[in-house]
Amino acid sequence: MKRTNLVLVLPCLFLACVSLLQAQQKEQTSASAIPQTGLTYMASAAPDVAVAAESPAPDPAKPADPGPPQAGTAPKAKAADDEWHLAVSPYLWLPGVHGTIGDSNHDLSFRASAGDLLSHFRFGLLGFVDARRNRLLVPIDMMFLRLGDNKALPFPGFGAQTADITANMFILTPKLGVRVVDGKMMKVDALAGIRYWHFHENVSFTPIAPNVNFSKSQSWVDPVVGGRIITALSPKAEVTIAGDVGGWGTGSQLEYQVVGLLGYKVKPNMSLQAGYRYLYFDKNFGNNGTINTALSGVILGATLTLK
Repeated sequence: MKRTNLVLVLPCLFLACVSLLQAQQKEQTSASAIPQTGLTYMASAAPDVAVAAESPAPDPAKPADPGPPQAGTAPKAKAADDEWHLAVSPYLWLPGVHGTIGDSNHDLSFRASAGDLLSHFRFGLLGFVDARRNRLLVPIDMMFLRLGDNKALPFPGFGAQTADITANMFILTPKLGVRVVDGKMMKVDALAGIRYWHFHENVSFTPIAPNVNFSKSQSWVDPVVGGRIITALSPKAEVTIAGDVGGWGTGSQLEYQVVGLLGYKVKPNMSLQAGYRYLYFDKNFGNNGTINTALSGVILGATLTLK
C-alpha cells in the first residue's frame, strides 16, 4: 500500500473506533435505566445483567440464595479468645536420690532408692498450676515432701536409744512465659522465672540428750530459664518435653531439670500423665560445706481443666 493511502486510512479507522465506543456507551446507559426489580445478579466479576423473564425458574429443592450482604452489614468475624484459662495438675513423684555432701577436706557420697524414700515418707503435697491468656503463660510448680524416721539408732555408746529424724523439702517454681508456636499439632513455650528451695532438718534423741538435739534449715533462690514443647500424637494423646536451667552462682552454683510426659485425654476436661523427671542442684554453703544432689524417678499425674 502506498504511503499516501496509508495516511488516509488511519484517520478513518480511528473515527470508526470512536463511533463504536459511543454506540456501546449509549446501550449501557439504556440498560442501566431499566428498573432492577426482578433482576438476577450472577456471581461473576463482570457487570452482566439479565431480565428475570429470561432467567431459569428456581429449583424448590434447593435453599434460596440469600444474595449479597446488604449495605452497612459485614460478616461477623470470630471473636478472639481473650479470657484466662486455668488447669490444675496434682501429681505424685517417686524419686530416688544420690549425690555428695562434705567440705573442702572430706566428701561423703550417699544414695537412696525410690523405695527407701517411700518407706520414710510422712507427708507430701505436689501440684502444678498452668494459667494462660492468649499467648501469655503463668505456670507454677510446687512440691512439699516430709520424710522421717523414729527408729534410727545413734552411734554405739551414745547413751540414747533412738533418734527421731524429720526432713522437710519445699520447692516453689513460679514462671512467666510466651507461647512462641501455637499450632494444632505442636505448641512451643519459652519460660523464665525463679526456683525457691527450702530444706529443714530436725533431730531429737530419746532419752533426751542435752546439747545434742538440733534443728536447722537452708533456703535460697535461683533464677531459671527454660521451655516446653507439646506435640499431639492423636486427638487424645500428646507428648510433653520440658526443662530449665539456672543458678549460675546466685543461689546454687548450677541447677537444672528435665521432664518427659505422655498424656492421654480421658474426658474433654481431664487428662492423665505418666513420665520421668530429673532434678539436679549443686549448692555451696560456704564454711558449712557443699552438696550436690540429683533426684530422679517416675512421675504420675492428672490434669483438670477448670476454665
